[in-house]
Amino acid sequence: MQNIRKKKLPIGIENFEEIREEDFYYIDKTGLIKELLDNWGKVNLFTRPRRFGKSLNMSMLKCFFELNAKKALFDGLEISKERAYCKKYMGKFPVISVSLKGIQADTYEKARDMAIQIINEEARRQQALLTSDRLTKYDKEAFIGLLEKGMDEGTLCSSLKILSELLQKHYNQKVILLIDEYDVPLEKAFRQGYYEQMVILMRNLFEQVLKTNDSLQFAVLTGCMRISKESIFTGLNNLRVLSIADVPFDEYFGFTDGEIKALLEYYQLSDKYNMIKEWYDGYQFGNKKIYCPWDVMNYCDVLRVDPDAQPRNYWSNTSSNDVVRHFIREAGTGTTKRELEKLVAGEIITKELYQELTYKDMYRSIENLWSVLFTTGYLTQRGKAKGRSFQLAIPNLEVRDIFTSQIMEFFKENVKKDGEALNGFCEALKNGKAEEVEKRFGEYLRKTISIRDTFVRKHLKENFYHGILLGILGFKESWGVFSSRESGDGYSDILIEIEEEEMGIVIEMKYSEDGELEQDCQKALAQIEKMRYEETLREEGIDRILKYGIACEKKRCRVLLADSDG
Repeated sequence: MQNIRKKKLPIGIENFEEIREEDFYYIDKTGLIKELLDNWGKVNLFTRPRRFGKSLNMSMLKCFFELNAKKALFDGLEISKERAYCKKYMGKFPVISVSLKGIQADTYEKARDMAIQIINEEARRQQALLTSDRLTKYDKEAFIGLLEKGMDEGTLCSSLKILSELLQKHYNQKVILLIDEYDVPLEKAFRQGYYEQMVILMRNLFEQVLKTNDSLQFAVLTGCMRISKESIFTGLNNLRVLSIADVPFDEYFGFTDGEIKALLEYYQLSDKYNMIKEWYDGYQFGNKKIYCPWDVMNYCDVLRVDPDAQPRNYWSNTSSNDVVRHFIREAGTGTTKRELEKLVAGEIITKELYQELTYKDMYRSIENLWSVLFTTGYLTQRGKAKGRSFQLAIPNLEVRDIFTSQIMEFFKENVKKDGEALNGFCEALKNGKAEEVEKRFGEYLRKTISIRDTFVRKHLKENFYHGILLGILGFKESWGVFSSRESGDGYSDILIEIEEEEMGIVIEMKYSEDGELEQDCQKALAQIEKMRYEETLREEGIDRILKYGIACEKKRCRVLLADSDG
């Protein structure tokens, strides 16, 4: 039987027309169009974390509403069944579509020039206005001003309003405005130190086109953060915010469970469902359980080539994860640290959230950071919110991996700062002082954020403690430290070569599920003997070898040294 060619997976493709014309797999989100038409406000702001399909949905809206739309793009999709809607709205509107995600500059002047370029590009797309019989000489002069690279700031601030007025006059039809990633310029401005200037620019741009614009049919904006109205939407009474906590439109950004099952069945990957659910599901938008599309698409693409490929963290590669890093550094030693430990353990905590913040407010307090983590998708809600009170959890193993990685980085930074403690631990390890090793390793465990989780399987818990020990040993530059190295009849956890002492150390680590630390240390030592982990060291002429079994549970540890054999 001949294999049927499968559709390509649209990795990183945000252009709806390209996906449909080039035979990519598309999960149908066109139901968004009907719901938007049934329930639209004058200005609609959708806030979702990055990589949840915001830009693709905006491209889809543009393709549907814009004049002379290619109706074939929607053949067979959900919206095509709504014939009355298609007849009345498809291809009937001039559309202004801009994305602000590219405005990433180190100075305000460069950012402003990028904004001008974006307006230039959209104006060039509307060049039919230059030959319009309905526009006056002065109208056309105003339009030509939108094509100029040297546009002044006043013209830039009024550019979208001018363009919408000219389009309405030419086509005798009000305009639909689409602004994707509206908050990116503010985020970059905040990080680079020109935030106040950018706020003024964005406020003037948005107020003119959104507040008193008779040429506007409706507008749709998308972004990650729900920026305070007092910041850039001052006086805008027609703004409708649809956040991750809201029920309307909850299924149109990200993939639902049913959509995932259909995708996996199509690519004959249904046996990977549980793993994909564990790693990439877990978000709650409104009332819907949602998967991250970016991760699922990337992992499925790898699985088509390598069916044995393990899940990995795709989401973290698309952002710096600064908010998690900052949060961990601010967690301290009190309540917040214990709450973070609960989250990493797979538990739920309850916090008061404030979704409307300015970028200046985000890092001012640990309370605000909880809200940022929620809005940006590092935490998600469980159940129904009660006012500002939300039950929060880490959504899945992928995001948990981001937290644990940042916890480990923070731990390594602190280890490096205390050279005396580091040398004391290593000296005790080298000299076979198991009790001293246990005492000092326990002190390290108490200082870091513990991993006492029900969230993950035993081997992942062991990996965390393994990582802590490697984080300590990694700063002993004169030692050769090897992790999971093939040795004897298997792979040892940690092998250490100390050339100047002509000695080696073998360490096997266990996570003690039942708290029987002594017993698990004995199992670790027995494994070293059975698997002959010291063989590699002996082959290199090292005869004096210390063998340690280390068992950990929460912030407790036990260290045993095998009888000397060299």
